[in-house]
Amino acid sequence: MRSIGRISAAAGVVILLSTNAWAQAQGTDFSKIEILTEKIGPNLYLLSGSAGTDPNHEDAAGGRIGILAGPDGIFMVDAQYAQLTDKVRAAIRKISAAPIRFLVNTHVHIDHTGGDANFVKMGATLLTREELREEATHNAALARDPQSLAIVTYGLGSPLKFRMNGEVVDVIAVRAAHTGGDSMIRFENANVIMIGDFYRNYGYPYIDTANGGTLKGALEALDSLYTISDANTKLVAGHGTIINRSDLLPYRDMILAVRAKVQQMIDQGRSEQDVLAAKVTAPYDAKVQGGQLPAGGAGTSADRFVAMVYSELKREK
Repeated sequence: MRSIGRISAAAGVVILLSTNAWAQAQGTDFSKIEILTEKIGPNLYLLSGSAGTDPNHEDAAGGRIGILAGPDGIFMVDAQYAQLTDKVRAAIRKISAAPIRFLVNTHVHIDHTGGDANFVKMGATLLTREELREEATHNAALARDPQSLAIVTYGLGSPLKFRMNGEVVDVIAVRAAHTGGDSMIRFENANVIMIGDFYRNYGYPYIDTANGGTLKGALEALDSLYTISDANTKLVAGHGTIINRSDLLPYRDMILAVRAKVQQMIDQGRSEQDVLAAKVTAPYDAKVQGGQLPAGGAGTSADRFVAMVYSELKREK
């Protein structure tokens, strides 16, 4: 494959709500969501919301959280919905009583960033891509509280490195992919990479063009991920199952095949509705779990994916 601080003494936390946040979790009863913990490496844990409780993410409520714990404090990846902060904090405290020192986001979506301000108020330093910070200033759920906006930002180039708890953590910016401000977080010694949402095996790929995402960048991110991983690396997507490097090949090939079919139909003068009606994802539908479920008013997950491909290819002409 080609190159391819201290914890707040307050008993509770402030829960940040907004119309936009509720819209992205429409129909979700947060009281029913449990936070599940899985140990994935030395001092490294994953937290996820229980399945079947979030209409937007049937496989697991919200996005996965990474927790690197130990005597040097906690390094945290993503923060889930704001409405789940108390439950997330309780799950972290079952792992460690150490202060939450750093919080980094894989991308801007509210199921990954909604709790940011809450954890900053507990003493965490928030780090994000510069592009993500800019995206957050236009997000009603985040911009209403300045502590949702990172005080430390970074861009493309060499990874940011953190040496904590016997681990080396690389924060790796990727080109505009799922959004315009995506990052991968690699735990070198555990051989684990958290990849956010530019790969997902629950539903078809989702490229958020409104927040700067591009299909071309997603393909480049897959190539980069393949290059920096090995056969034993655990790849942790924000949604779906934990995968390994070999799973990236059929995923990339599916994207390329769908893109080629859509391009062919564009060359024939076919409209977006024609392309959607042609069901160009049909060869893959049986294999893509959740691919035919509704996707936020954009039809099914397959429809949203195909419409995005069509739109990007039309812009390139």
